[in-house]
Amino acid sequence: MKYQTIKGEKVPSLGLGTYRLTGETCERAVERALSMGYRHVDTAQMYGNEAEVGRGIAASGVNCAEIFLTTKVWPDDFAHEHVIQKTRESLKKLGTDRIDLLLMHWPSERVPLEETLGAMRGLQEEGSVLHVGVSNFSPALVEETSQYAEVFCNQVEYHPYRSQDALLAQAREMDYLLTAYRPLSRGGVEDDATLREIGEAHGKTAAQVALRWLVQQEKVSAIPKATSEEHLGANLNVFDFELSAEEMNRVSSLRH
Repeated sequence: MKYQTIKGEKVPSLGLGTYRLTGETCERAVERALSMGYRHVDTAQMYGNEAEVGRGIAASGVNCAEIFLTTKVWPDDFAHEHVIQKTRESLKKLGTDRIDLLLMHWPSERVPLEETLGAMRGLQEEGSVLHVGVSNFSPALVEETSQYAEVFCNQVEYHPYRSQDALLAQAREMDYLLTAYRPLSRGGVEDDATLREIGEAHGKTAAQVALRWLVQQEKVSAIPKATSEEHLGANLNVFDFELSAEEMNRVSSLRH
């Protein structure tokens, strides 16, 4: 496993996304991923699966301290007291006394940024949350957020067909993690002729090329969702090859 270094902390470049994973499927996927070497798990209060993620972690036998664990607060709960209450519930469900990264799930104009981030900073100060960040924020909103808290991450949709150049430049300048969700474009990368051709040169699949392209970029991590041992293993198996500068550019040229 390779890492991105953000504000002096190492974060695994590849994690497990759990959006729409529920029940036993979610529990087993988390347990399986951790047993295979994953050490970065992403969930959210809105996903309704934090308890299953927690049970999967417990069943894996991997110490929580070894896992980079992320959850997110839904905009309906951005009021100060709700942030605190919901995050305490998250901690119980996840079976841990500390979350590594707490994110604002989407921007919202209903509650001032200062109020939400003030609550998140309070959780940081008491040690319940290590880092705070945002998700689906524009560069301007990230800039505004940085007035009220140290931004550790912005989680956004990012894959070969979606450009995030402005956020990438900002992530490098401000030293935050750009976490790519839907990194395989909902499976859309698998039939891409360019990605398949590059993959053949390395003995890899189109999906592995797409993931490699992401994690090879400075300050970028990816959180593909997977449940089967085959897919979990394939997603993890992207650190034994490297794309050339020309190949990186070919993948970048696919974006719309």
